[in-house]
Amino acid sequence: MAKTRALVKRRKAIQNIRKITRTMELIATSKFQRALKRAVEADAFTRKIAELAADLSANAVDLQHPLLEKHEAVKNSVLLVLCSNRGLCGGYNASIIREAKGRIGQVRSEGATLHLELSGKRCIGYFRFHGEKADYTYTQFEDRPTFAQVEELANRYIKAYTSGAIDRVDVAYMKFLNPAKQMAVVETLLPLSAVSGTASKAAPQHPVEYEFLPDARSLLEQILPESFKVRLFKCFLDAAVSEQIARKVAMTAATENAQDMIKTLTSQYNRARQAQITKEIAEVIGGAEALK
Repeated sequence: MAKTRALVKRRKAIQNIRKITRTMELIATSKFQRALKRAVEADAFTRKIAELAADLSANAVDLQHPLLEKHEAVKNSVLLVLCSNRGLCGGYNASIIREAKGRIGQVRSEGATLHLELSGKRCIGYFRFHGEKADYTYTQFEDRPTFAQVEELANRYIKAYTSGAIDRVDVAYMKFLNPAKQMAVVETLLPLSAVSGTASKAAPQHPVEYEFLPDARSLLEQILPESFKVRLFKCFLDAAVSEQIARKVAMTAATENAQDMIKTLTSQYNRARQAQITKEIAEVIGGAEALK
């Protein structure tokens, strides 16, 4: 009797867990749809403004912009790591942290000073536990980051890069490729020549002649900072949608595992109950035979 009671209690606990994981799966699916819509809408704009910035920079050959200039020696490097505030999303955070640690080792092997910035409680807790000091930490970026929030970071990076305080800005995050594939990467956003070069390779190789009004310098001074801000914002959007995909997959697997465990426990309970009933019947028959 004690065994059947334990099986019933355990099955009830797993049924409650299944309800929680199923609810979290539905919530993640809803958030994923909203985040995916924002990421897809921003992708075309980000790609186009990067191509435009590359074309303008190529046509204005006699002009230079501080954001395009690659510093001769990288003495101060910024690494921004984008993780989640919550767990239960599979290997999402572990993959990003692994890529970030690889870049940290590379920067330090080059003899440069690393300025670590962390977004998300998971990576903040991880690096604090391992004794890595972060210059800045952020927890305000949830599943719906706003452009105004990201613009504050971008303006600070632009000011520091143009003044020579930093020589490179890298971002470690989960890049969204499609709903079935996401990849943890470390991308260099400053200098912009790295981003512009990638965009120009993907763009059709047809030269475009531009007429600058009022002048090329004014246009570049406006477009290049905006290109960087949009590119950084796209990193946050990719991170948001990738996190929800990872959480949805993890909660779906947890729900299916709970269902399998419930079936197994139900089968064990039925066998134990049947054995108990058989034993009770045998005892009754044995008692009846003894009275004859």
